[in-house]
Amino acid sequence: MDFLESLFGNSLTASSAAFLFLALGLALAFEFVNGFHDTANAVATVIYTNSLKPTVAVVWSGIWNLIGVLTSSGAVAFGVIALLPVELVLNVGTGAGFAMVFALLLAAIIWNLGTWYLGLPASSSHTLIGSILGVGLANSWVIPGHVFGEGVNWSKATEIGISLLVSPLVGFSLAAGLLLLCKQLIKNAELYTAPEKGQPPPLWIRAILVLTCTGVSFAHGSNDGQKGMGLVMLILIGLVPSIYAVNLAPGPADIQQFERTAIEMRVVLDKYVTATPMQREAAAIELSQYLKSSGTASADTFSALSVKNREIGETLAGKSSIRELSEVQRSELRSNMYLVAESIAKLGKSGKINEPDLAPLNGYRGSIDAFTKFIPEWVKLAVAVALGLGTMIGWKRIVVTVGEKIGKEHLTYAQGASAELVAMTTIGAADILGLPVSTTHVLSSGVAGTMFANKSGLQMGTVKSLALAWLLTLPACIGLGAGLFILFMKLFVKG
Repeated sequence: MDFLESLFGNSLTASSAAFLFLALGLALAFEFVNGFHDTANAVATVIYTNSLKPTVAVVWSGIWNLIGVLTSSGAVAFGVIALLPVELVLNVGTGAGFAMVFALLLAAIIWNLGTWYLGLPASSSHTLIGSILGVGLANSWVIPGHVFGEGVNWSKATEIGISLLVSPLVGFSLAAGLLLLCKQLIKNAELYTAPEKGQPPPLWIRAILVLTCTGVSFAHGSNDGQKGMGLVMLILIGLVPSIYAVNLAPGPADIQQFERTAIEMRVVLDKYVTATPMQREAAAIELSQYLKSSGTASADTFSALSVKNREIGETLAGKSSIRELSEVQRSELRSNMYLVAESIAKLGKSGKINEPDLAPLNGYRGSIDAFTKFIPEWVKLAVAVALGLGTMIGWKRIVVTVGEKIGKEHLTYAQGASAELVAMTTIGAADILGLPVSTTHVLSSGVAGTMFANKSGLQMGTVKSLALAWLLTLPACIGLGAGLFILFMKLFVKG
Protein backbone atom coordinates (compact mmCIF):
# COMPACT_ATOMS: atom_id res chain seq x y z
CA MET A 1 0.00 0.00 0.00
CA ASP A 2 2.84 2.39 0.85
CA PHE A 3 4.39 1.56 -2.54
CA LEU A 4 1.18 2.53 -4.39
CA GLU A 5 0.89 5.72 -2.36
CA SER A 6 4.46 6.66 -3.34
CA LEU A 7 3.47 6.26 -7.02
CA PHE A 8 -0.05 7.69 -7.02
CA GLY A 9 -0.48 9.58 -3.75
CA ASN A 10 -3.39 9.07 -1.37
CA SER A 11 -5.91 11.58 -2.70
CA LEU A 12 -7.35 9.54 -5.59
CA THR A 13 -11.08 8.89 -5.54
CA ALA A 14 -12.41 5.53 -6.71
CA SER A 15 -13.56 6.99 -10.04
CA SER A 16 -10.25 8.82 -10.60
CA ALA A 17 -8.32 5.63 -9.80
CA ALA A 18 -10.45 3.71 -12.33
CA PHE A 19 -9.78 6.33 -15.02
CA LEU A 20 -6.09 6.36 -14.12
CA PHE A 21 -5.52 2.63 -14.44
CA LEU A 22 -7.66 2.39 -17.58
CA ALA A 23 -5.73 5.23 -19.22
CA LEU A 24 -2.36 3.80 -18.15
CA GLY A 25 -3.45 0.41 -19.46
CA LEU A 26 -4.29 1.93 -22.85
CA ALA A 27 -0.98 3.81 -23.01
CA LEU A 28 0.98 0.63 -22.28
CA ALA A 29 -1.22 -1.29 -24.72
CA PHE A 30 -0.19 1.19 -27.41
CA GLU A 31 3.47 0.45 -26.66
CA PHE A 32 2.71 -3.29 -26.59
CA VAL A 33 1.23 -3.08 -30.10
CA ASN A 34 4.12 -0.81 -31.11
CA GLY A 35 6.34 -3.81 -30.34
CA PHE A 36 4.47 -5.82 -33.00
CA HIS A 37 5.32 -3.23 -35.62
CA ASP A 38 8.52 -1.38 -34.97
CA THR A 39 10.63 -3.64 -32.80
CA ALA A 40 9.80 -6.57 -35.07
CA ASN A 41 11.72 -4.74 -37.80
CA ALA A 42 14.83 -4.76 -35.64
CA VAL A 43 14.90 -8.58 -35.44
CA ALA A 44 13.87 -9.30 -39.03
CA THR A 45 17.39 -9.42 -40.45
CA VAL A 46 18.99 -11.54 -37.72
CA ILE A 47 16.13 -14.04 -37.95
CA TYR A 48 16.14 -14.27 -41.74
CA THR A 49 19.90 -14.62 -41.92
CA ASN A 50 19.84 -17.35 -39.23
CA SER A 51 22.12 -15.22 -37.08
CA LEU A 52 19.89 -15.74 -34.05
CA LYS A 53 17.01 -18.06 -33.31
CA PRO A 54 13.68 -16.17 -33.20
CA THR A 55 13.21 -16.61 -29.45
CA VAL A 56 16.72 -15.44 -28.68
CA ALA A 57 16.42 -12.53 -31.14
CA VAL A 58 13.22 -11.10 -29.67
CA VAL A 59 14.47 -11.46 -26.09
CA TRP A 60 17.79 -9.82 -27.02
CA SER A 61 15.96 -7.02 -28.84
CA GLY A 62 13.64 -6.55 -25.88
CA ILE A 63 16.60 -6.16 -23.52
CA TRP A 64 18.17 -3.47 -25.70
CA ASN A 65 14.82 -1.73 -26.11
CA LEU A 66 14.69 -1.64 -22.33
CA ILE A 67 18.18 -0.14 -22.12
CA GLY A 68 17.30 2.39 -24.84
CA VAL A 69 14.18 3.50 -22.99
CA LEU A 70 15.94 3.74 -19.62
CA THR A 71 18.76 5.89 -21.02
CA SER A 72 16.56 8.17 -23.17
CA SER A 73 16.55 11.93 -22.66
CA GLY A 74 12.78 12.54 -22.77
CA ALA A 75 13.07 15.17 -25.53
CA VAL A 76 10.93 13.15 -27.95
CA ALA A 77 8.34 12.44 -25.25
CA PHE A 78 7.61 16.10 -24.64
CA GLY A 79 7.95 16.91 -28.34
CA VAL A 80 4.95 14.67 -28.99
CA ILE A 81 2.95 16.33 -26.20
CA ALA A 82 3.71 19.72 -27.80
CA LEU A 83 1.43 18.73 -30.70
CA LEU A 84 -1.64 18.74 -28.44
CA PRO A 85 -3.94 21.75 -28.00
CA VAL A 86 -2.75 24.06 -25.21
CA GLU A 87 -6.04 24.05 -23.32
CA LEU A 88 -6.18 20.25 -23.27
CA VAL A 89 -2.60 19.97 -22.03
CA LEU A 90 -3.31 22.45 -19.26
CA ASN A 91 -6.59 20.72 -18.30
CA VAL A 92 -5.85 17.07 -18.95
CA GLY A 93 -7.55 16.10 -15.68
CA THR A 94 -10.94 17.37 -16.91
CA GLY A 95 -13.58 15.54 -18.94
CA ALA A 96 -12.17 17.03 -22.16
CA GLY A 97 -8.72 15.83 -21.13
CA PHE A 98 -10.02 12.29 -20.60
CA ALA A 99 -11.72 12.42 -24.00
CA MET A 100 -8.41 13.48 -25.58
CA VAL A 101 -6.34 10.72 -23.95
CA PHE A 102 -8.79 7.89 -24.67
CA ALA A 103 -9.46 9.04 -28.24
CA LEU A 104 -5.86 9.31 -29.37
CA LEU A 105 -4.81 6.06 -27.69
CA LEU A 106 -7.72 3.99 -29.00
CA ALA A 107 -7.36 5.40 -32.52
CA ALA A 108 -3.65 4.53 -32.57
CA ILE A 109 -4.23 1.02 -31.19
CA ILE A 110 -7.05 0.24 -33.65
CA TRP A 111 -4.97 1.23 -36.69
CA ASN A 112 -1.85 -0.53 -35.45
CA LEU A 113 -3.73 -3.76 -34.82
CA GLY A 114 -5.40 -3.62 -38.23
CA THR A 115 -2.17 -3.12 -40.17
CA TRP A 116 -0.37 -5.72 -38.04
CA TYR A 117 -3.09 -8.28 -38.81
CA LEU A 118 -2.49 -7.65 -42.53
CA GLY A 119 1.28 -7.99 -42.00
CA LEU A 120 1.93 -4.40 -43.07
CA PRO A 121 4.76 -2.63 -41.20
CA ALA A 122 2.90 0.67 -40.82
CA SER A 123 4.41 3.39 -38.66
CA SER A 124 3.41 3.66 -35.01
CA SER A 125 4.80 7.22 -35.10
CA HIS A 126 2.51 8.20 -37.98
CA THR A 127 -0.36 6.45 -36.21
CA LEU A 128 0.07 8.33 -32.95
CA ILE A 129 0.72 11.71 -34.57
CA GLY A 130 -2.29 11.31 -36.87
CA SER A 131 -4.46 10.52 -33.85
CA ILE A 132 -3.15 13.60 -32.04
CA LEU A 133 -3.85 15.81 -35.06
CA GLY A 134 -7.37 14.38 -35.26
CA VAL A 135 -8.01 15.23 -31.62
CA GLY A 136 -6.67 18.76 -32.13
CA LEU A 137 -8.82 19.37 -35.19
CA ALA A 138 -11.93 17.96 -33.53
CA ASN A 139 -11.30 20.04 -30.42
CA SER A 140 -11.20 23.24 -32.48
CA TRP A 141 -14.41 22.18 -34.24
CA VAL A 142 -16.62 21.18 -31.32
CA ILE A 143 -15.51 23.73 -28.69
CA PRO A 144 -17.33 27.09 -29.05
CA GLY A 145 -15.21 30.13 -29.79
CA HIS A 146 -12.50 28.21 -31.65
CA VAL A 147 -11.40 28.60 -35.26
CA PHE A 148 -11.17 25.24 -37.02
CA GLY A 149 -7.58 24.02 -37.04
CA GLU A 150 -6.20 26.39 -34.41
CA GLY A 151 -6.02 23.61 -31.82
CA VAL A 152 -3.06 22.06 -33.63
CA ASN A 153 0.52 23.17 -33.10
CA TRP A 154 1.15 23.44 -36.84
CA SER A 155 4.78 24.53 -36.57
CA LYS A 156 5.63 21.46 -34.47
CA ALA A 157 3.46 19.26 -36.71
CA THR A 158 5.33 20.55 -39.78
CA GLU A 159 8.69 19.89 -38.12
CA ILE A 160 7.70 16.34 -37.20
CA GLY A 161 6.01 15.76 -40.56
CA ILE A 162 9.21 16.66 -42.40
CA SER A 163 11.24 14.25 -40.25
CA LEU A 164 8.74 11.45 -40.90
CA LEU A 165 8.72 12.18 -44.63
CA VAL A 166 12.47 12.55 -45.08
CA SER A 167 13.60 9.62 -42.89
CA PRO A 168 12.37 6.84 -45.26
CA LEU A 169 14.07 8.58 -48.20
CA VAL A 170 17.23 8.76 -46.12
CA GLY A 171 16.86 5.07 -45.23
CA PHE A 172 16.40 4.01 -48.87
CA SER A 173 19.23 6.07 -50.36
CA LEU A 174 21.82 5.61 -47.61
CA ALA A 175 21.25 1.84 -47.32
CA ALA A 176 21.58 1.50 -51.09
CA GLY A 177 24.73 3.61 -51.08
CA LEU A 178 26.24 1.72 -48.14
CA LEU A 179 25.69 -1.63 -49.86
CA LEU A 180 27.37 -0.40 -53.04
CA LEU A 181 30.27 0.99 -50.98
CA CYS A 182 30.67 -2.35 -49.20
CA LYS A 183 30.86 -4.12 -52.55
CA GLN A 184 33.68 -1.82 -53.58
CA LEU A 185 35.65 -2.11 -50.35
CA ILE A 186 34.91 -5.62 -49.04
CA LYS A 187 35.42 -8.37 -51.60
CA ASN A 188 34.47 -11.34 -49.40
CA ALA A 189 31.78 -13.18 -51.41
CA GLU A 190 30.20 -14.70 -48.27
CA LEU A 191 28.85 -11.30 -47.29
CA TYR A 192 26.75 -11.00 -50.45
CA THR A 193 25.17 -14.45 -50.49
CA ALA A 194 21.77 -15.46 -49.20
CA PRO A 195 21.91 -17.67 -46.10
CA GLU A 196 21.40 -21.39 -46.45
CA LYS A 197 18.25 -22.69 -44.85
CA GLY A 198 18.80 -23.35 -41.16
CA GLN A 199 22.54 -22.61 -41.37
CA PRO A 200 24.02 -19.73 -39.36
CA PRO A 201 26.46 -17.39 -41.16
CA PRO A 202 30.19 -17.30 -40.43
CA LEU A 203 30.97 -15.91 -36.99
CA TRP A 204 32.25 -12.51 -38.20
CA ILE A 205 29.13 -11.90 -40.29
CA ARG A 206 26.94 -13.07 -37.46
CA ALA A 207 28.65 -10.62 -35.09
CA ILE A 208 27.99 -7.72 -37.49
CA LEU A 209 24.30 -8.58 -37.83
CA VAL A 210 23.78 -9.04 -34.10
CA LEU A 211 25.54 -5.72 -33.52
CA THR A 212 23.28 -3.86 -35.99
CA CYS A 213 20.17 -5.55 -34.51
CA THR A 214 21.33 -4.40 -31.09
CA GLY A 215 21.84 -0.84 -32.34
CA VAL A 216 18.41 -0.64 -33.98
CA SER A 217 16.73 -2.08 -30.87
CA PHE A 218 18.51 0.41 -28.63
CA ALA A 219 17.71 3.36 -30.94
CA HIS A 220 14.08 2.23 -31.25
CA GLY A 221 13.67 2.03 -27.50
CA SER A 222 15.26 5.43 -27.07
CA ASN A 223 13.02 7.08 -29.71
CA ASP A 224 9.74 5.17 -29.95
CA GLY A 225 9.61 4.31 -26.27
CA GLN A 226 9.51 8.01 -25.49
CA LYS A 227 6.18 8.42 -27.27
CA GLY A 228 4.54 6.10 -24.78
CA MET A 229 6.40 7.76 -21.92
CA GLY A 230 5.05 11.15 -22.96
CA LEU A 231 1.48 9.84 -22.98
CA VAL A 232 1.89 8.16 -19.60
CA MET A 233 3.23 11.40 -18.12
CA LEU A 234 0.33 13.36 -19.61
CA ILE A 235 -2.07 10.98 -17.86
CA LEU A 236 -0.21 11.14 -14.54
CA ILE A 237 0.03 14.94 -14.61
CA GLY A 238 -3.74 15.21 -15.11
CA LEU A 239 -4.88 12.57 -12.63
CA VAL A 240 -2.16 12.62 -9.96
CA PRO A 241 -0.94 16.25 -9.91
CA SER A 242 0.18 15.98 -6.28
CA ILE A 243 3.01 13.65 -7.39
CA TYR A 244 3.58 14.40 -11.09
CA ALA A 245 2.53 17.99 -11.86
CA VAL A 246 6.02 19.21 -10.92
CA ASN A 247 9.24 17.30 -10.28
CA LEU A 248 9.57 16.70 -6.54
CA ALA A 249 13.30 15.94 -6.74
CA PRO A 250 14.87 19.46 -6.72
CA GLY A 251 16.36 20.28 -3.32
CA PRO A 252 16.49 23.57 -1.40
CA ALA A 253 19.56 24.85 -3.28
CA ASP A 254 17.95 24.08 -6.67
CA ILE A 255 14.72 25.85 -5.73
CA GLN A 256 16.54 28.90 -4.36
CA GLN A 257 18.68 29.13 -7.49
CA PHE A 258 15.60 28.88 -9.70
CA GLU A 259 13.84 31.56 -7.64
CA ARG A 260 16.84 33.89 -8.12
CA THR A 261 16.80 33.20 -11.87
CA ALA A 262 13.06 33.96 -12.04
CA ILE A 263 13.69 37.30 -10.30
CA GLU A 264 16.52 38.11 -12.73
CA MET A 265 14.23 37.35 -15.66
CA ARG A 266 11.69 39.85 -14.35
CA VAL A 267 14.14 42.61 -15.26
CA VAL A 268 14.58 41.18 -18.76
CA LEU A 269 10.86 40.64 -19.42
CA ASP A 270 9.74 43.94 -17.92
CA LYS A 271 11.70 45.79 -20.63
CA TYR A 272 9.10 44.58 -23.12
CA VAL A 273 6.03 45.45 -21.03
CA THR A 274 4.18 48.51 -22.31
CA ALA A 275 0.59 47.54 -21.47
CA THR A 276 -1.31 47.89 -18.20
CA PRO A 277 -0.56 45.02 -15.74
CA MET A 278 -3.08 42.17 -16.05
CA GLN A 279 -4.91 40.00 -13.56
CA ARG A 280 -3.59 36.44 -13.24
CA GLU A 281 -6.64 34.83 -14.84
CA ALA A 282 -6.55 37.24 -17.77
CA ALA A 283 -2.81 36.62 -18.18
CA ALA A 284 -3.38 32.84 -18.43
CA ILE A 285 -6.05 33.37 -21.09
CA GLU A 286 -3.83 35.76 -23.05
CA LEU A 287 -0.88 33.34 -23.15
CA SER A 288 -3.11 30.37 -23.98
CA GLN A 289 -4.52 32.32 -26.93
CA TYR A 290 -1.04 33.36 -28.02
CA LEU A 291 0.23 29.77 -28.01
CA LYS A 292 -2.44 28.66 -30.49
CA SER A 293 -1.24 28.38 -34.07
CA SER A 294 -3.21 31.53 -34.98
CA GLY A 295 -1.98 33.51 -31.96
CA THR A 296 0.06 36.67 -32.55
CA ALA A 297 2.10 38.70 -30.08
CA SER A 298 0.87 42.02 -28.73
CA ALA A 299 1.65 44.33 -25.84
CA ASP A 300 -0.71 42.23 -23.72
CA THR A 301 1.35 39.11 -24.43
CA PHE A 302 4.44 40.55 -22.75
CA SER A 303 2.36 41.92 -19.89
CA ALA A 304 0.81 38.48 -19.35
CA LEU A 305 4.23 36.81 -19.54
CA SER A 306 5.60 39.15 -16.90
CA VAL A 307 2.61 38.47 -14.62
CA LYS A 308 2.97 34.68 -14.89
CA ASN A 309 6.71 34.83 -14.35
CA ARG A 310 6.20 36.84 -11.16
CA GLU A 311 3.59 34.34 -10.02
CA ILE A 312 6.10 31.49 -10.44
CA GLY A 313 8.66 33.29 -8.27
CA GLU A 314 6.07 34.14 -5.62
CA THR A 315 4.86 30.54 -5.46
CA LEU A 316 8.38 29.24 -4.77
CA ALA A 317 9.47 32.11 -2.49
CA GLY A 318 10.78 30.76 0.81
CA LYS A 319 10.16 27.13 -0.13
CA SER A 320 12.81 24.45 0.41
CA SER A 321 10.81 21.65 -1.20
CA ILE A 322 8.04 21.32 -3.79
CA ARG A 323 6.24 19.11 -1.26
CA GLU A 324 5.49 22.25 0.77
CA LEU A 325 3.05 23.29 -1.98
CA SER A 326 -0.53 22.06 -1.97
CA GLU A 327 -1.87 19.92 -4.83
CA VAL A 328 -3.65 22.95 -6.31
CA GLN A 329 -0.49 25.05 -6.07
CA ARG A 330 1.54 22.35 -7.82
CA SER A 331 -0.96 22.17 -10.68
CA GLU A 332 -1.01 25.96 -11.00
CA LEU A 333 2.79 26.09 -10.88
CA ARG A 334 3.06 23.60 -13.71
CA SER A 335 0.52 25.50 -15.83
CA ASN A 336 2.36 28.77 -15.24
CA MET A 337 5.72 27.22 -16.06
CA TYR A 338 4.31 25.65 -19.23
CA LEU A 339 2.81 28.95 -20.39
CA VAL A 340 5.98 30.93 -19.64
CA ALA A 341 8.39 28.46 -21.24
CA GLU A 342 6.33 27.92 -24.40
CA SER A 343 5.61 31.63 -24.79
CA ILE A 344 9.31 32.51 -24.51
CA ALA A 345 10.09 29.85 -27.13
CA LYS A 346 7.48 31.16 -29.57
CA LEU A 347 8.43 34.81 -29.01
CA GLY A 348 12.08 33.95 -29.60
CA LYS A 349 11.38 32.08 -32.83
CA SER A 350 9.21 34.90 -34.16
CA GLY A 351 11.90 37.52 -33.49
CA LYS A 352 9.94 39.40 -30.83
CA ILE A 353 12.79 39.17 -28.31
CA ASN A 354 16.06 41.04 -28.87
CA GLU A 355 19.13 38.92 -29.54
CA PRO A 356 21.01 39.83 -26.29
CA ASP A 357 18.01 38.72 -24.21
CA LEU A 358 17.52 35.37 -25.97
CA ALA A 359 20.38 33.51 -24.30
CA PRO A 360 19.35 34.21 -20.67
CA LEU A 361 15.68 33.58 -21.45
CA ASN A 362 16.46 30.28 -23.18
CA GLY A 363 18.60 29.35 -20.18
CA TYR A 364 15.60 30.13 -17.99
CA ARG A 365 13.48 27.80 -20.14
CA GLY A 366 16.04 25.08 -19.46
CA SER A 367 15.67 25.69 -15.72
CA ILE A 368 11.90 25.38 -16.05
CA ASP A 369 12.32 22.08 -17.93
CA ALA A 370 14.04 20.59 -14.87
CA PHE A 371 10.76 21.08 -12.99
CA THR A 372 8.28 20.09 -15.71
CA LYS A 373 9.99 17.70 -18.16
CA PHE A 374 10.88 14.70 -16.05
CA ILE A 375 10.10 11.00 -16.39
CA PRO A 376 10.25 8.65 -13.38
CA GLU A 377 12.23 5.45 -13.76
CA TRP A 378 9.16 3.27 -13.17
CA VAL A 379 7.44 4.86 -16.19
CA LYS A 380 10.44 4.10 -18.39
CA LEU A 381 10.54 0.52 -17.10
CA ALA A 382 6.81 -0.06 -17.66
CA VAL A 383 7.01 1.24 -21.24
CA ALA A 384 10.11 -0.83 -21.96
CA VAL A 385 8.46 -4.01 -20.67
CA ALA A 386 5.35 -3.35 -22.77
CA LEU A 387 7.50 -2.84 -25.88
CA GLY A 388 9.50 -5.99 -25.22
CA LEU A 389 6.47 -8.18 -24.55
CA GLY A 390 4.77 -6.93 -27.70
CA THR A 391 7.82 -7.86 -29.75
CA MET A 392 8.00 -11.35 -28.28
CA ILE A 393 4.34 -12.11 -28.88
CA GLY A 394 3.53 -10.47 -32.22
CA TRP A 395 6.79 -10.28 -34.17
CA LYS A 396 6.21 -12.89 -36.84
CA ARG A 397 3.79 -11.19 -39.26
CA ILE A 398 5.96 -8.11 -39.72
CA VAL A 399 9.22 -10.08 -39.81
CA VAL A 400 7.87 -12.24 -42.66
CA THR A 401 6.99 -9.14 -44.68
CA VAL A 402 10.38 -7.47 -44.16
CA GLY A 403 12.40 -10.65 -44.69
CA GLU A 404 10.54 -12.27 -47.59
CA LYS A 405 8.10 -9.96 -49.31
CA ILE A 406 9.94 -6.70 -50.06
CA GLY A 407 12.57 -8.09 -52.45
CA LYS A 408 12.26 -10.84 -55.04
CA GLU A 409 15.36 -12.53 -53.66
CA HIS A 410 16.24 -13.61 -50.13
CA LEU A 411 17.86 -10.97 -47.95
CA THR A 412 21.67 -11.28 -47.98
CA TYR A 413 23.95 -10.64 -45.02
CA ALA A 414 25.25 -7.38 -46.47
CA GLN A 415 21.74 -6.13 -47.23
CA GLY A 416 20.54 -6.82 -43.70
CA ALA A 417 23.57 -5.17 -42.12
CA SER A 418 23.39 -2.11 -44.40
CA ALA A 419 19.68 -1.52 -43.76
CA GLU A 420 20.03 -1.88 -39.99
CA LEU A 421 23.19 0.23 -39.73
CA VAL A 422 21.46 3.09 -41.56
CA ALA A 423 18.31 2.68 -39.45
CA MET A 424 20.32 2.68 -36.23
CA THR A 425 22.18 5.86 -37.21
CA THR A 426 19.11 7.71 -38.53
CA ILE A 427 16.97 6.96 -35.50
CA GLY A 428 19.80 7.83 -33.13
CA ALA A 429 20.30 11.20 -34.83
CA ALA A 430 16.55 11.93 -34.64
CA ASP A 431 16.60 11.06 -30.94
CA ILE A 432 19.35 13.59 -30.29
CA LEU A 433 17.32 16.23 -32.15
CA GLY A 434 14.16 15.36 -30.21
CA LEU A 435 12.26 14.29 -33.34
CA PRO A 436 10.05 11.19 -33.55
CA VAL A 437 10.81 9.05 -36.60
CA SER A 438 9.46 5.71 -37.74
CA THR A 439 11.67 2.69 -37.22
CA THR A 440 9.32 0.82 -39.56
CA HIS A 441 9.68 3.30 -42.41
CA VAL A 442 13.43 3.75 -42.06
CA LEU A 443 14.23 0.04 -41.91
CA SER A 444 11.68 -1.14 -44.49
CA SER A 445 12.82 1.54 -46.94
CA GLY A 446 16.42 0.60 -46.14
CA VAL A 447 15.74 -3.03 -47.08
CA ALA A 448 14.06 -1.84 -50.30
CA GLY A 449 17.07 0.38 -51.01
CA THR A 450 19.48 -2.54 -50.71
CA MET A 451 17.28 -4.68 -52.96
CA PHE A 452 17.29 -1.90 -55.54
CA ALA A 453 21.06 -1.39 -55.32
CA ASN A 454 21.67 -5.13 -55.54
CA LYS A 455 19.36 -5.41 -58.56
CA SER A 456 17.48 -8.08 -56.66
CA GLY A 457 14.15 -6.67 -57.75
CA LEU A 458 11.24 -5.50 -55.63
CA GLN A 459 7.93 -7.26 -55.12
CA MET A 460 5.77 -4.42 -56.37
CA GLY A 461 2.62 -5.82 -54.82
CA THR A 462 4.18 -5.59 -51.36
CA VAL A 463 5.73 -2.20 -52.11
CA LYS A 464 2.36 -0.84 -53.24
CA SER A 465 0.66 -2.24 -50.13
CA LEU A 466 3.32 -0.66 -47.91
CA ALA A 467 3.04 2.67 -49.73
CA LEU A 468 -0.75 2.59 -49.45
CA ALA A 469 -0.55 1.83 -45.73
CA TRP A 470 1.97 4.65 -45.24
CA LEU A 471 -0.19 7.11 -47.21
CA LEU A 472 -3.43 6.14 -45.49
CA THR A 473 -2.08 6.06 -41.93
CA LEU A 474 -2.16 9.81 -41.28
CA PRO A 475 -5.62 10.59 -42.76
CA ALA A 476 -7.15 7.41 -41.34
CA CYS A 477 -5.84 8.11 -37.85
CA ILE A 478 -6.84 11.77 -38.06
CA GLY A 479 -10.38 10.59 -38.84
CA LEU A 480 -10.35 7.93 -36.12
CA GLY A 481 -8.92 10.32 -33.53
CA ALA A 482 -11.42 13.07 -34.39
CA GLY A 483 -14.41 10.72 -34.38
CA LEU A 484 -13.49 9.09 -31.07
CA PHE A 485 -12.79 12.49 -29.47
CA ILE A 486 -16.25 13.75 -30.40
CA LEU A 487 -17.79 10.52 -29.08
CA PHE A 488 -15.92 10.71 -25.77
CA MET A 489 -16.69 14.42 -25.38
CA LYS A 490 -20.38 13.46 -25.42
CA LEU A 491 -19.70 10.82 -22.75
CA PHE A 492 -17.34 12.75 -20.45
CA VAL A 493 -18.42 16.38 -20.83
CA LYS A 494 -21.90 17.49 -19.91
CA GLY A 495 -23.49 19.88 -22.39
